[in-house]
Amino acid sequence: MNPVAKALWFIESRYAAELTLDEIARSACVTRFHLSRAFEAATGRPVMRYVRARRLTEAARRLAAGAPDILAVAMDSGYGSHEAFTRAFREQFGLTPDALRARGHLNQLELVEPNDMNETFIDDLAPPRFEQTRPLLVAGLSGRYTCESGAGIPAQWQRFGPQIGHVPGQVGMVTYGVCCNSDDSGNFDYVCGVEVSDFSALPAELARVRIPSHRYAVFAHDRHISEIRRTWNTVWNRWLPESGHRPADAPVFERYSERFDPRTGMGGVELWLPIEG
Repeated sequence: MNPVAKALWFIESRYAAELTLDEIARSACVTRFHLSRAFEAATGRPVMRYVRARRLTEAARRLAAGAPDILAVAMDSGYGSHEAFTRAFREQFGLTPDALRARGHLNQLELVEPNDMNETFIDDLAPPRFEQTRPLLVAGLSGRYTCESGAGIPAQWQRFGPQIGHVPGQVGMVTYGVCCNSDDSGNFDYVCGVEVSDFSALPAELARVRIPSHRYAVFAHDRHISEIRRTWNTVWNRWLPESGHRPADAPVFERYSERFDPRTGMGGVELWLPIEG
C-alpha cells in the first residue's frame, strides 16, 4: 500500500479525533515532507485541508438531517467554539450551519467524499537518472498557491513568457518551475524562471530562488504537460516507496529544455526530486 493510501485509511478511520500531520505521516511510515508532497500529488489537496473538509462534510450531513445542537456538532468536528465552527463551515460551503439546518438538504453543496485513490499511475515511467546539482540561481515570476488554486500556474507562465531571453544575467534558454516555501496548510510558492549568473541586476518585480547543490532523481515527462501531475503522483506514490530512497527537504522543480513548446504542451520536460544521500 502506498503512503497516501495508508494515510487515507488512517484519516478515514479516525478523522473525528484530534489529528496532526506528524501523526498521519507516522501512520504512513514516511516523513511529513514526503507525505505532504505525495498527498497533494495524488489527491490535489493538502493533508490537513482534506481532514478539515471531511470533518465539515460529515458535519453538514448531520445538520441537514436536523441535528438539534450545533455546538455538539462543532465539538465532534474538532472545533472548540460555535464561532470557529461557523467561520470554517461558511468558508467551506458558503453558508452557515444554522442556514443549512434550516434548509434541510445537501443539494448544490460541494461535499468532500472519501478519496478512493482511483487515479491511475503511469505504468511506463522510465527509471530516473541521478545527478548532483551545482548551485543554481533562478529568477522569474512568483505566485503563492494551494493545490486548489494551482490551475493559475499556466497563466503565470504566460505572463513570464515575454521576459524569457531578456532577464538580466540570464544563462541559456532553459526554464524552471520551482516549488518552495511550502507550509503545513498546503500553501507553496511557485517560481517560473530562468537561470541567472547573479541577482544583482534584477528588477525588483522578479523573484529570486537559490537552489543549493543537492542530489536529485531526475525523471523524464514525455507526455502532454497537462499530465504532469499524474507523473508526479507516480514518482511520489509508486517509485519512491519502492526505490528505498528518502526525499530530502529541498526545492522540487521542473526543468523545461529548449525543446519544450508551450504552444503544443509537448517537449523536453524533466521532474527533479531531491533525495537524501
